[in-house]
Amino acid sequence: MSNYSIQPLSLGAVRTYPLASRKSKVSVRDFAKPSGTNSSLTKFLDSLPDILTGEDLRNLLSAIHIARKQRKAILWGIGGHVIKVGLGPVLIDLMKRGFVSGIAMNGAALIHDFEIALAGNTSEDVEAGLGDGQFGMAEETGEYLNEIAKLAHRIRIGYGEAAGQFLSSGVIEVKHADFSVLAVAYKHRIPVTIHLAIGTDIPHMHPAANGAALGDATHHDFRLFCALLQLMHPGGVYLNWGSAVLLPEVFLKAISVVRNLGIPLRPITTANFDFIQHYRPLQNVVKRPTAAAGGRSGPESHGYAITGHHELLMPLVAAALAAGWPKKRRTGKR
Repeated sequence: MSNYSIQPLSLGAVRTYPLASRKSKVSVRDFAKPSGTNSSLTKFLDSLPDILTGEDLRNLLSAIHIARKQRKAILWGIGGHVIKVGLGPVLIDLMKRGFVSGIAMNGAALIHDFEIALAGNTSEDVEAGLGDGQFGMAEETGEYLNEIAKLAHRIRIGYGEAAGQFLSSGVIEVKHADFSVLAVAYKHRIPVTIHLAIGTDIPHMHPAANGAALGDATHHDFRLFCALLQLMHPGGVYLNWGSAVLLPEVFLKAISVVRNLGIPLRPITTANFDFIQHYRPLQNVVKRPTAAAGGRSGPESHGYAITGHHELLMPLVAAALAAGWPKKRRTGKR
């Protein structure tokens, strides 16, 4: 006998309905299909379930194809990890195929790409050098990247353009330029913008560092990035790969600048790719820029969050785009 004054509710009078009459979110029509042996890439992609991230991937890539066809900007924001896990050649191939209108890098991406161009390797062992103060003290990295900032300041161009110009100038021997996003983008006249937080990157520790030059070069690139964002209206795409704080903050401020100047940036498509979905990319890339304006009706923007390793996801995305997948263009289920 229960000691409580309240008794469990009787469920005998609960009303039910036939399962067939219910609207469901998941159908066998959307299920994955075994790809079989020796499957082609497109057959494999077609086999993915059209549910959750499978549906998001289809919709995002459709939006990229549409933006390319309509000559709207497709912008890529990349953190340092994207470069140092060897994805430069993938991004370079996408440039050549017309899927990249501009690239925003943080300072880490600049460093890794520059070192790859110069030496063919990058990514030092932090623990090995930190104990005796040798972490980040590679001479060429500090000297050249600071001189590039001074060059940008002096001739009034951005840090990204100055880096590409330097690597292409013949001033120093650049043995691995074909692997450098900076060098190839400069060759193809694709703008690269560099976005610094002074004190976060190893060149800022070197004797050659000049705060005024660094600040001027990166502020030039912020304004250039704002100009690139204007070219997203309407129907452009922004993809954030592996920057959890800096580039999402830059993107949000640039969105505000462009809209302040009278360009609605609607509809647009955004996506964040990373190992973990952090607060700032989710808010500043996926949600806030794609939200409706003050409750007014209008073309709908879309933001996507796709979680996974860059070294798997970027080649998959690139291969799908190169293959023209998905063949059926769409911008989302209704």
